[in-house]
Amino acid sequence: MLNRVLVAEDLYLLRDGLVHLLQAHGFTVVAAVDDGPSLQRALVELRPDVSVVDVRLPPTFTDEGLQAALEARKRIPGLPVLVLSQHVEQLYARELLADGSGGIGYLLKDRVFNAEQFVDAVRRVAEGGTAMDPEVIAKLLASTARHEPLARLTPREREVLGAMAEGRSNAAIAQRLYLSESAVGKHTASIFAKLDLAPSDDDNRRVLAVLAYLNAARR
Repeated sequence: MLNRVLVAEDLYLLRDGLVHLLQAHGFTVVAAVDDGPSLQRALVELRPDVSVVDVRLPPTFTDEGLQAALEARKRIPGLPVLVLSQHVEQLYARELLADGSGGIGYLLKDRVFNAEQFVDAVRRVAEGGTAMDPEVIAKLLASTARHEPLARLTPREREVLGAMAEGRSNAAIAQRLYLSESAVGKHTASIFAKLDLAPSDDDNRRVLAVLAYLNAARR
């Protein structure tokens, strides 16, 4: 079971709250740090199953959290990171997604509405999936419509793929878009085909499709 978590947050009350919340849901918090250098060391030395990382950490309160995550993923490809921030740092968020290895999430603090939503996102990222806030997706993907192969997708297929990027299951997508699960399955199969994703485990193809969708934003 993937349950070793590292927390990086400079505000004591929020950091302590995250630690207690994760522990209450069965996670083992291997470290809780409050600055960029400590985060980078802990990521490389401890290699947690997933890290919950604030973007802006001491000493400069700019982008230390993302920079540390990027450096750690260069040294340990695919190291799972869930960014939890008040801001969408578009440049570094795109760079974080650029290696195509999965295990990435980006949630906005003021849009996490309950513990179940947050814990589910932590688990998905730990398992190599994605958990993206819709507002983050909207900002990252404003210019993707003109890029191939995403231009092959129909508007409905782009809606389905956007929901997949949030980490939603076919059942959840069907409920959100007022479709049957079989219709969502057909859209998903069409997305895989148009993105040239060869038949394989569907969970893996979902991650690859989402990464193709998100990486287009950096072109």
